[in-house]
Amino acid sequence: MDVAEWNEEDAAAWQRACELVAAARRITVLTGAGISTGAGIPDFRGPDGVWTRDPEAQRLSDIDSYLADPEVRRAAWRSRARHPAWEAEPGPAHHALTGLANSGRLRALLTQNIDELHQRAGLDPELVLELHGSMFGTVCLDCSERGTMRAALSRVAAGEQDPPCRSCGGILKSATVSFGQALDPEVVRAGQRAAMDCDLFLAVGTSLTVHPAAGFAELAVRAGADLIVCNAEPTPYDGQAAAVLRGDLDETLPRLLSVPTVPNSRPLRTWADPSTW
Repeated sequence: MDVAEWNEEDAAAWQRACELVAAARRITVLTGAGISTGAGIPDFRGPDGVWTRDPEAQRLSDIDSYLADPEVRRAAWRSRARHPAWEAEPGPAHHALTGLANSGRLRALLTQNIDELHQRAGLDPELVLELHGSMFGTVCLDCSERGTMRAALSRVAAGEQDPPCRSCGGILKSATVSFGQALDPEVVRAGQRAAMDCDLFLAVGTSLTVHPAAGFAELAVRAGADLIVCNAEPTPYDGQAAAVLRGDLDETLPRLLSVPTVPNSRPLRTWADPSTW
């Protein structure tokens, strides 16, 4: 973010965002693919996204295609083996959120990402809600047995192009939520509680188009929290945001979250009763 390039609207949004961060005592954060692009993990829908460049690649994330077509499964295993998350390192934006947690003001971090970069940046796993699971685990779609992705990929490297579950012979996939699969209801409920139990909801690097994750932003606003959107492209929730920030997240987020707090600046909220909306 180059201050010299700011127009009056950008400067006002930045000032408002800094004021909100300084005043907040409980912050819930939602992160999407945009926070990891700087680490070399491409997003899906952006100008240079995986699905933008290769629309057919979306079939690998569709549960019906995965179940019905062995070739889709074989392609998915090849893709997992070369996923850039194996080599990626957390960036400044990830570390800035760890710093927020260390300050004691992070209520929870909800992430749509499957790369575990937040945990690798030192964030307490207890604070992280992986809405779409993790690519570093596997699950059998028949018996639900779980394992490690490294173990499964070692079988692929040994010649099993579509390794079945060793317990029941069922279909294995990554422990992530594909299109057509439901999110874990316990994780969703925990996300809802975190959205309703914060002073400030910070949406970072997410297009806010995939539900139910995107709906957490509206839930927070309806419960009385302020919303800040930090994303390179417009989102459907920009109109509900108290501030919208564009620019490189690895530059913007560390600066934003380093703003000194204002002690006792606002009363501590309890999460809202939906019946009062």
